[in-house]
Amino acid sequence: MAYRKLNRRTGARQALFRDLVTDLFINERIQTTEAKAKEIRSIAEKMITLAKRGDLHARRQVAAFVRPEVADATGKQDVVQKLFSDIAPRFTERQGGYTRILKVGPRRGDGAPMAILELVE
Repeated sequence: MAYRKLNRRTGARQALFRDLVTDLFINERIQTTEAKAKEIRSIAEKMITLAKRGDLHARRQVAAFVRPEVADATGKQDVVQKLFSDIAPRFTERQGGYTRILKVGPRRGDGAPMAILELVE
């Protein structure tokens, strides 16, 4: 099997991935289950690679996937702009491996294995 279905239908799974990738780019670190972190890692790395390219087509491809403006504690933030202007320039010398998964331990409620997915500095 090429990917994990995470016990969700296609639309719900894609919405979950879009939200988690957007949160990763806003906060630069998220805590989720190991299975979700492993799936999101590949999507986030592809988005960063597109952002490193930096052309208009890449910007439109990223904007089609991530949630463009997200309201958080600091107010509205343009995720695409942050990805292209802040995150991508950090990784110009790197050929891949922009994220890291740190295992945290089981979740208290159901014992699901948890992990922190973060951008490498």
